[in-house]
Amino acid sequence: MGTYNVFLRISTLGASLICAALYGGASHANEYDCLIEARQTVEIRSSVEAVIKSINVSRGDFVKKGDVLVTLESGAEEAALQLAKSRSSMQGEINAARARLQLARKKWEQAQELYEQNFVAASARDEAVAEYKLATEQLRQAEENQTLARLEVKRSEEILALRTIRSPLSGVVVEKVLSPGEFATSNIKEPILRLAEINPLNVEVIMPVSQYGRVKPGAKAEVFPENPIGGKYSATVKIVDRVVDAASGTFGVRLELPNRKGRIPAGIRCRVRFQ
Repeated sequence: MGTYNVFLRISTLGASLICAALYGGASHANEYDCLIEARQTVEIRSSVEAVIKSINVSRGDFVKKGDVLVTLESGAEEAALQLAKSRSSMQGEINAARARLQLARKKWEQAQELYEQNFVAASARDEAVAEYKLATEQLRQAEENQTLARLEVKRSEEILALRTIRSPLSGVVVEKVLSPGEFATSNIKEPILRLAEINPLNVEVIMPVSQYGRVKPGAKAEVFPENPIGGKYSATVKIVDRVVDAASGTFGVRLELPNRKGRIPAGIRCRVRFQ
């Protein structure tokens, strides 16, 4: 029994030394294993089927939200937009309709005056009125056609915009799957790029149910990434799971770890110490 106790003390001391070497300090009762993960990972796909014209980023590049990542072939869409703009700027139909309306109004006024003086029959006046109403409707139709042409411009602009794929987040390019000249589709199995948001990072911790209620959102903690990163970083508790895993008697906690300089990579193990 004495030999077993000595062995147990030596093993415990060795574990403490290893922990200190890895994390820069002695092990504490309120320290737990954790995993540093990207805040989110996004697969970039095309919402339309088209040939890829250019990809402006490579693996490992940092991108900002809104940056142009991929450009698709868009010759037909650009031509359709120019055609729509030309139609929307045409004034000939409206000008002609306005001229016809002005002439019809004069005829109506003249016919009304002559009718009142008993120089023309009522049918002549009614005919002038009908021509005026017809000219009014023709002008309204011309104006509606121009409104539709302007809406067609907006529609063509939206269709053309689909040929330019922008970054939905600020992060890093994890993988470049397709290349210029390949066919891009909306197929979920064939993304063009994969991006990861690494500022801030998520720190995932699994804690025993005995600690439930002691860690609350907003609490501060210290995160110690494994070597060779090392160091100590401040993080904030964001989520405490409200459902406990009955089989293992544990619950999850997520912390938010600022990573403005991108020094800490996602996917590494760590230790977390709650204050």
